[in-house]
Amino acid sequence: MRSHIVAVGIAAAALLIPLAATAPIQAAPVDPSISSTAQARASSAAQVITVSVPSRGSTVGTLEAWKVRPDGSFRRVLGPVTAYVGTDGVGKASEYRSRTPRGVFGVTETFGRSRNPGAHLPYRQVGPYDWWVSDVGSSAYNTLQTCAPGTCSFSTGASEHLSTISLYDYAIVIDYNRDPVVAGAGSAFFLHVSAGEPTQGCVSVSRNTMRKLLRWLKPSRDPVISIGVGDKAYAPLN
Repeated sequence: MRSHIVAVGIAAAALLIPLAATAPIQAAPVDPSISSTAQARASSAAQVITVSVPSRGSTVGTLEAWKVRPDGSFRRVLGPVTAYVGTDGVGKASEYRSRTPRGVFGVTETFGRSRNPGAHLPYRQVGPYDWWVSDVGSSAYNTLQTCAPGTCSFSTGASEHLSTISLYDYAIVIDYNRDPVVAGAGSAFFLHVSAGEPTQGCVSVSRNTMRKLLRWLKPSRDPVISIGVGDKAYAPLN
């Protein structure tokens, strides 16, 4: 979710280049964190990031990273490190609450204001025309779009201007509410650099941890992030 939104006026020719194809938006009030797709993804994952908090209302938890051994068990390769979550804790997410979504989600792409530190997943160095759309009335809701301010087809005031947010020096996209997209169920959930305080719904860790994760994650390993209360966060390891 949004950590900051800063409006910057830049006069330029319009561009509208999505990072990925825009998924259809549904209006049904469903919880995108609970799905058979997520369960199937977890069963094939060879890299798992876990984020565990002590209670649903907790704003500070623990992040760990695990890789599968040849015998199918998992070995911890990073952590435990401190992770911050939303000011409303962890649970069913929404565009209207600062809550981090619970569940198991794919990790398929990354971005940042800084140069690629060696990421294996697709990495996009964002610039002044890059936005993450949080306008619930837009068909581009919860996607990355590129356009000059004043020419965009969505409300930039209700979206994130990625290059103006310092916490997005490095970010990993959490594939929550992305396929299909549910209007109002929440947008712009990332694992990003920490400010040392609770977030608007994202997960945040130290800059050093972000760099390590970006260099470690590999698309061939089907990585996922599992966010939950207590032991539930570790379900994919079983």
